[in-house]
Amino acid sequence: MDDWRNGGFGLYVHWPFCQAKCPYCDFNSHVVSQIDQSAWVTAYQFELRRVGELLPDRLLNSIFFGGGTPSLMHPDTVAAVIEAARENWTFANDIEISLEANPGSVEAGRFAGYRDAGVNRISMGIQALNDDDLRRLGRIHTVDEARTAFDVARSCFDRVSFDLIYARQGQTLDAWKAELSEALSMAIDHLSLYQLTIEDGTAFGDRYARGKLRDLPTGDNAADMYLATQDICDAYGLPGYEISNHARPGAESRHNQIYWRYGDYVGVGPGAHGRITLNGQRYATEAPRSPGAWLDAVKKGQGLLPFEILKPEDQVVEHMMMGMRLFEGLDLERHEALAGKPLSVKKIQELTDWGMIVVDRARLRATSQGRAVLNAVLRELLTD
Repeated sequence: MDDWRNGGFGLYVHWPFCQAKCPYCDFNSHVVSQIDQSAWVTAYQFELRRVGELLPDRLLNSIFFGGGTPSLMHPDTVAAVIEAARENWTFANDIEISLEANPGSVEAGRFAGYRDAGVNRISMGIQALNDDDLRRLGRIHTVDEARTAFDVARSCFDRVSFDLIYARQGQTLDAWKAELSEALSMAIDHLSLYQLTIEDGTAFGDRYARGKLRDLPTGDNAADMYLATQDICDAYGLPGYEISNHARPGAESRHNQIYWRYGDYVGVGPGAHGRITLNGQRYATEAPRSPGAWLDAVKKGQGLLPFEILKPEDQVVEHMMMGMRLFEGLDLERHEALAGKPLSVKKIQELTDWGMIVVDRARLRATSQGRAVLNAVLRELLTD
């Protein structure tokens, strides 16, 4: 059996355009004045037909429209992409079709159109629940606009998630606790809660390098915010199922679980990454980042670029790095099948003695203490 079947099969569609570039964002997003949506529909359809011929007879578990700002897509564009996917693969009976949205009156007015197109889950980038921090983060919406858009989304969709960023400039632990409690009073069944990271190549990264990004919480303070997040969300009935994601049982993001469970996924659109299995060999794909270059590549039948063979040792690393993010942990039998050998008993015992991991029913999981320093735990596990 192909290993990818343990995680499922998904489709990621990247929409590369935004109204404005946020200073913390290192995603492949571009601000333009005009978009020829018909040209993008044609390109997505062409690429999906081509990939469908490579990967026939698959059951599609999820579609995720990410970006950029996919809520700038016309609902007819979204409907055409979903229909192109349906023409190439069999949809699971419970297929999850998610779309990322930014709060704002224009996008909110499109929600009914997205629902009619086939979208059944909205992931909204609210990011903060006070206007001063929204301005610092470069967001172009206000808290009131976010609440209004969220209410509109709730009226159209049973499943609505939203994102918040914590460990922001000047943020205290008490302030974050209060904001998180407010967010939980709004939440339906899912929250994504990310610690602010300063990435190279972003406006925040440049400011930080010049010493201009001040009042960031210390590492210890950020860790306290992370631990408080787990406790508060647990008490509210939205336990963490992944390092940054919380949900009521059964409401987890199925698409993201394909990544974390190391399934196969097709990445379509500028800069989109993918992991696909052909004839028993797993490949990594990465599309051209520039929107114009991607459109040209699609016309030439090269929208995924040449495939890169993933060596067995690379798959072992990726499987562990993804699986250990999940609170359900790592399937040890699957890891051994990929690696050709079991994990070091000595290493497991050491990490267990340190309180970083537990082994339960053939799964290896990070403890709450281990999740707070997961990168260090991974380094230990991946070092022979």
